[in-house]
Amino acid sequence: MSPVRMLVVLLLAVSVAPSAAGEAADANLQILRDTIRANKKGLVAATLTLSDGEAAQFWPVYDRYQTELAGVNDRLVKLIEDYTASFANLSNEKAMELVGQYLSVEEDRAKVRRTYLPEIAKALPGRKVARFYQIENKIDAILRYDLAAEIPVVGE
Repeated sequence: MSPVRMLVVLLLAVSVAPSAAGEAADANLQILRDTIRANKKGLVAATLTLSDGEAAQFWPVYDRYQTELAGVNDRLVKLIEDYTASFANLSNEKAMELVGQYLSVEEDRAKVRRTYLPEIAKALPGRKVARFYQIENKIDAILRYDLAAEIPVVGE
């Protein structure tokens, strides 16, 4: 298992587990999130192989992009926490509310990606733009796979 994947799995395990320690668990979760974000940037850097000029233009845009995505991802974590907290007694109404929130998070994720496309395309040539979005999609696929393994499916 890659180090990035291990950190993602650990983050997910901490974020969906009930918190008994309160502030300590929140602090640990923040440390894990920061570590994943730092490793994600390193993975992007290693995979894109940017020239100095490209890097100077790309990284400020990337940092803003990741900040906006972090807000979307934080909403997803809260949604998962809400789901796991209500899983045992999930009503039809609560299930529909959670589905609506999930779809809203997904719309916002796509909106952030689309919003930053022109700026990223201004910083990088087309093939590197495509590679960047592929890297993002691969990281998301790992996250989603691990989430799917951790989150129980609603019963009938």
